Amino acid sequence: MSELRDDQWFTEVFDSHGSAFSLKITEKLLDVQSDYQHLEVYATETYGNLMVLDGCVMLTDRDNFLYHEMIAHPALFTHQDPKRVVIIGGGDCGTLKEVLRHPGVEKVTQIDIDAEVTKAAERFFPALVASNNDPRAELLFADGVKWVDDAPDESIDVLIIDSTDPVGPAEGLFKTDFLKRCHRILKSGGVMVQQSESPLYHSGSIIRELRHDMREAGFNSVATLPFPQPVYPSGWWSITLAGKATDVNTFREQAAANHALPLEYYSVEAHRGALVLPPFMRKAFAAE
Repeated sequence: MSELRDDQWFTEVFDSHGSAFSLKITEKLLDVQSDYQHLEVYATETYGNLMVLDGCVMLTDRDNFLYHEMIAHPALFTHQDPKRVVIIGGGDCGTLKEVLRHPGVEKVTQIDIDAEVTKAAERFFPALVASNNDPRAELLFADGVKWVDDAPDESIDVLIIDSTDPVGPAEGLFKTDFLKRCHRILKSGGVMVQQSESPLYHSGSIIRELRHDMREAGFNSVATLPFPQPVYPSGWWSITLAGKATDVNTFREQAAANHALPLEYYSVEAHRGALVLPPFMRKAFAAE
């Protein structure tokens, strides 16, 4: 194996699990310290452009479709008729783009605290911001927790928490109190979805606690769906769905099978398969 030279490779080290992930870089394109986090963009040799926040990989051109499709489409096909959608976080706008592929959606509001992320996406990830001018889209740069606090009761069909890891600006998005407020603003039959970290590293900790807290917040059903994500710790990631007076372990299979959306990963078969958890995850959740 060749030596990893710092000037040629970006490496994210995940100390708590003794692992790291590296990409060979050709150029640093952006280095900005916003009011909230340190934002970098690199050109890589094989993964296109790379966005990094506080030293953690957020996305690359090559594989971001995996995450963006899975945080958006399972929730939208689980809800019976999604019209009003809210995204907390998601400043790169990739999730917004996926939600707007659904013609039945009437309005999508995205609330991200850091405008610098969206500015970077506009410059270096133009494909992700391609739908930002859709008349159904509303982009706000504000505190997502406060926005939820101020939102009317039962006013939203689908709530997507597209956050970074549960530290720093995103820490509050994983707390029981916040989940209760999310439950309040969802209509009956509403669906919430949250990125929920690595199945391999976090099934017995972050994911299990999130599922418990979602139920404590009043959601009657939860479902965790794992999927591949090569650039994230362990190469494997997850979303967790929660339903308000609806079962998130079922979805509109016929609609998911017959859609004409130009997707690269999500399919009715991928959705069905992701709902079938491997034994080690079922064991981690057995005491729920």
